[in-house]
Amino acid sequence: SNGRLSAMSAVRYELKRCDEGETRRARTGLTLAVIDRHTGEERSPASLSGGETFYTSLALALGLADVVKAEAGGVDLDTLFIDEGFGSLDADTLDQVMSVIDDLRDRGRVVGIVSHVADLKDRVPERLEVRRLADGSSAVKVVA
Repeated sequence: SNGRLSAMSAVRYELKRCDEGETRRARTGLTLAVIDRHTGEERSPASLSGGETFYTSLALALGLADVVKAEAGGVDLDTLFIDEGFGSLDADTLDQVMSVIDDLRDRGRVVGIVSHVADLKDRVPERLEVRRLADGSSAVKVVA
């Protein structure tokens, strides 16, 4: 996941596992620190912006899928749905995140994106567009 996070953050961030709590019993879940290569310091994940949190979470989800495949006898999580979050990214970061997603698609993964971000229309060649009609119903258009 750090490789993908590095690509999405323009080589700025890396995640590091850290164990807080003095005893094993006091530790719960996965405790992470963010290494900020611009400052050389560790930060709390809580200090990340909305866009940074989005792509860091995406990198973790992709890493988890890789671990499941490696540890579960080759069970492959071929399909990934990403629901929103793209609106929190600036144009350059959106390009970096989409490059990682394009690479996943090139490797055979199906990536579904749920978003209202208009700029994604040009980046996603096959999509369902849902529009609200005046009477309150919806119309679906398939673009391929």
